[in-house]
Amino acid sequence: MARYDRAITVFSPDGHLFQVEYALEAVRKGTTAVGVRGTDTIVLGVEKKSTAKLQDPRTVRKILKLDKHIVMAFAGLTADARVLVNKARIECQSYSLTLDDPVSVEYITRYIAGVQQKYTQSGGVRPFGISTLIIGFDPDGTPRLYQTDPSGTFSAWKANATGKNSKTVREFLEKNYTTEGVSTSAGAVKLAIKSLMEVVESGSKNIEIAVLKKGEDLKILEEDEVDVIVKEIEAEIKAAKEESE
Repeated sequence: MARYDRAITVFSPDGHLFQVEYALEAVRKGTTAVGVRGTDTIVLGVEKKSTAKLQDPRTVRKILKLDKHIVMAFAGLTADARVLVNKARIECQSYSLTLDDPVSVEYITRYIAGVQQKYTQSGGVRPFGISTLIIGFDPDGTPRLYQTDPSGTFSAWKANATGKNSKTVREFLEKNYTTEGVSTSAGAVKLAIKSLMEVVESGSKNIEIAVLKKGEDLKILEEDEVDVIVKEIEAEIKAAKEESE
C-alpha cells in the first residue's frame, strides 16, 4: 500500500486513491456538523470546540456565509475551509456581477465540488481535508441542502451530518425526520439540536445553531436560546423514560 499513497495522481491496483481516503479520514476526525431542511426554514448545527479561557470565541467559526442567501458548515481542517470559502465567495460575487442574478445553491455547490475534485487530479497538491454542508434558498424560494466531500462528489439531502460520529447522527435523523416535524421553524431547530445531543457532551455550551428562513438574514441562535430548547428536549426524554417504566 505504501507505494501508492506517495502521489495523489497514482491509483493503487485495486482502484483506490489513498490520499483522498486519508482526506476523508481527516473529515471523520473533525467536529460534527448537521443540516436539516424544513419547509421554509433550513437549519445548520455544529459541535463547538471548547475555546481557551483567554480566546475570543467569535473568531472560531464553523458556520460561514457564502452569500446573503447561502450558508456553509464544514467538518475537517479549518484552514482548508477558509481557502475554499474565499474561492466560493468570489465565485458568488462574480456570478452576481456577470448575470445580475443571485447564484443558485446547486451552482455554488457544483463549483465547490469542482474545486475539491481538481485537487484530487493534479500533481503537487493535496485534497482539501473538509466535507461541507451547504444550505440556501434558490431564487424561486425552494430550500436546498447539499453535501460535498474531499473527492469532489456532491448530493442533495433532506437532512444529513458530517464529521465525527456522523453515522450515529445520520441514523438518528433517518429514524426521526418527518415532513410534518420540520414543517415549522421550531420543529427543524429541535430536530437538529436533538440529533447533535446524541453525540455532543455538555449540552448547549458545545452546540451552535444557525437558522436560515426564506427572505430573511441568517440568524445564529444565542447560547441562552439553545439552552432553553436543550432543557425542553431533556425534559421530554425524562418524561418518556418515566412513562415506559
